[in-house]
Amino acid sequence: MTAEGHARGAARGDARDVVADLAALLGDRLTTSVDERRQHGRDESYHAPHPPDAVAYPASVEEVQEIVRVCARHRTPVIPFGAGSSLEGHVLALHGGVTVDLRHLNGILEVNPEDMDVAVEAGVTRLQLNRHLRDTGLTFPVDPGADATLGGMAATRASGTTAVRYGTMRANVLGLDVVLADGTLIRTGGRARKSSAGYDLTHLFVGSEGTLGIIVGLRLRLHPVPEHAVAAVCAFPSVERAVDTVIAAIQLGIPLARAELLDERAMDAVRRYAHLDHACAPTVFFEFHGSASETRADTARVRQLAEERGGDRFRVAATTAERERLWQARHDAYPAALALRPGARGLTTDVCVPISRLTECIAETQADLVAASMPVVLLGHVGDGNFHLAFILRRDDPAELAEAQRFADRLVERALRLGGTCTGEHGIGVGKVRFMEREHGAAVDTMRRIKLALDPQNLMNPGKVLPAGAPADAPAPSAAEHAAVER
Repeated sequence: MTAEGHARGAARGDARDVVADLAALLGDRLTTSVDERRQHGRDESYHAPHPPDAVAYPASVEEVQEIVRVCARHRTPVIPFGAGSSLEGHVLALHGGVTVDLRHLNGILEVNPEDMDVAVEAGVTRLQLNRHLRDTGLTFPVDPGADATLGGMAATRASGTTAVRYGTMRANVLGLDVVLADGTLIRTGGRARKSSAGYDLTHLFVGSEGTLGIIVGLRLRLHPVPEHAVAAVCAFPSVERAVDTVIAAIQLGIPLARAELLDERAMDAVRRYAHLDHACAPTVFFEFHGSASETRADTARVRQLAEERGGDRFRVAATTAERERLWQARHDAYPAALALRPGARGLTTDVCVPISRLTECIAETQADLVAASMPVVLLGHVGDGNFHLAFILRRDDPAELAEAQRFADRLVERALRLGGTCTGEHGIGVGKVRFMEREHGAAVDTMRRIKLALDPQNLMNPGKVLPAGAPADAPAPSAAEHAAVER
């Protein structure tokens, strides 16, 4: 098949035929219910819903393989689904097809405390895993906020608040089990902490968003539960002073476990929502891990850096309850922002830049946002140069949606100009497809060839990651389509 033919996508078979074959395989674990199709045709983003023709609930890896084989035979798209918490339309069935919900593949298969690794099925969630590890002294620290499935987190290369110390999913996945487009099951990577054997297929699939295969199993790196953890909060006279404090701490080698920025509007929202008594000002939430003496020393050093830059009321939360309350407030920042405008919906976006350019990027962004007609909050994982905007929009207002999209597009262009990326952790999905060639240039053609080799019929989550004209040819939904979202 030529690349041109692949880009158009293979002619689809009749949905009734594939549904009949899958029903024979799965029984009542194959549904065409309108409600379940609608639920699986949307995620947590602002993108317009696109329901699949059917939803399959496999109970084993072998069933996933057979589902994919049936869909390949009928030339029917296959869309993997974890918890549906993605933010760029990753699970939308743009061309119909069958959504494969992996919730029943939720087994924790093997824990190796001595080697600090674990084998899990793709439907295990991060909180489920950490509950299972509670008595081992180990933890899986990657924390995107939502209780996402680990398969979905690998597929989107998720990260979150702890990435500054523990890395993203890319750094914590040792190996994968993946069902390819023809139903073949392959195993990538292994338990060894390093290897020079062959192509690094593990990290090809991490971040591939279901476009190259379905992740059904993972081997993950674990970390010791810190002996001691201390959280602290400090308000600053400006976002620039707050960011400069974090950058200074990193350049001095202070091992921050978390460094989360909230601008004054975000902090106002969080204060109201979580009933905090902190100042309504640009604020950084810090966390330090280590021994009691190490966390005391690190806290004192960061306090000094903050005070030198105008930081006010550096407050330490040493007890577990206080610390958990603060981080719950941070994780609730998005619903808190929505509460600023009752009945609103949000458009969220993120970029990541080198930390040396972070202050500049945020300052330019804030200057740009002065002209915004809707509330906008800024939050950042400033320890690794990643920050987010949430535009709080009136429901069903296409003009506001289009305005927010223009600001978001300018943010991406700004980040790329400063040597950054169009997304630090949300992923591409459909929302940022149009920036792939701007960011990667000719490398996109290599991605197209990989897609063509692994998915010659263009059935694996088509329309995601690769831009128009590529094997995953599907334009991003228009502003008019966005406005039609049913909330």
